[in-house]
Amino acid sequence: MKDSGGMIDISGKSITVRIATARGAVRLSCKAFDVLQQGACQKGDVLVTARIAAIQAVKSTSTIIPMCHPVGLESVDVSFDLDETVPRVVVTVTVRSCGKTGVEMEALCGVSAACLTVYDMLKYTGQDMTIEQIRLMEKSGGRSGHYKRSD
Repeated sequence: MKDSGGMIDISGKSITVRIATARGAVRLSCKAFDVLQQGACQKGDVLVTARIAAIQAVKSTSTIIPMCHPVGLESVDVSFDLDETVPRVVVTVTVRSCGKTGVEMEALCGVSAACLTVYDMLKYTGQDMTIEQIRLMEKSGGRSGHYKRSD
């Protein structure tokens, strides 16, 4: 196996505004969805706790992902949409930074942590939950320019 050489050198890159949005979902059982919707979780407020987990994960991304650069964060926005038709909770995280490297990994890490937290807090209702569709939705800033997912 070839040695990767470590982190990419970003010293020659320009500082620009970097924004990334990621999304994911937790498909829930009807029982888990009812508990979430009614705010009746035994462990506390699921969405407040998941929001805190997402923010902590965004801030800790470079300690979780080995070759990820630490970045200065300007803002982290976390939102939740409850979808009764599936049932599921959709998590969206948008990260904003001014720096030399993008914040896609931070947004993806935040979504992952929020989804895992929802699962953890509701698992007492049954393990019939699925974390799904964690993906980058949009990013801007930097040399590679703007990306927006088409689906």
